Amino acid sequence: MSSFDDVLTANAAYAETFADVGRTGRAARGLAVVTCMDSRISPLDLLGLEDGDAKILRNAGAQVTDDVLRTLVLAVHLLDVTRVMVVAHTDCRMVAVTDAEIHQAMAEGAGIDTRSLDFRTIADQRSTLAADVQRIRSYPYLPVGLPVTGCVYDVRTGRLEVAVPD
Repeated sequence: MSSFDDVLTANAAYAETFADVGRTGRAARGLAVVTCMDSRISPLDLLGLEDGDAKILRNAGAQVTDDVLRTLVLAVHLLDVTRVMVVAHTDCRMVAVTDAEIHQAMAEGAGIDTRSLDFRTIADQRSTLAADVQRIRSYPYLPVGLPVTGCVYDVRTGRLEVAVPD
């Protein structure tokens, strides 16, 4: 018995009715979304999108890391992305704790020393969001004038608030 039997069984059922519709792997609506890995967020649903419409990049805290920038360069120059949304959310765990608290919890709960990791917890979500949007806007490998906006998704209401206009 595998730890993945449930999802592998679900995939087998999915594959039974799967039909290749010929998507190219490009962003059909020209959109890239940087959002949190929080499982309460369904990026396609909350933006009224379908599979193939956008490139979705997820990490803890919806932060614009070096890897996100690398991926955006590829998405913009090779996969038809012409605009970027950074979507933070309410009730984010990365805002509720500090790196020190995470390190302590890991040491006490899992018995591991994570002090060599920077978890990038967020002291001020809105200023971090604004800085992340600016980081994309000023990145030298992305086009000048690339439309970028920063939003906060409310996990209780489903509403999206524009916090950093494009």
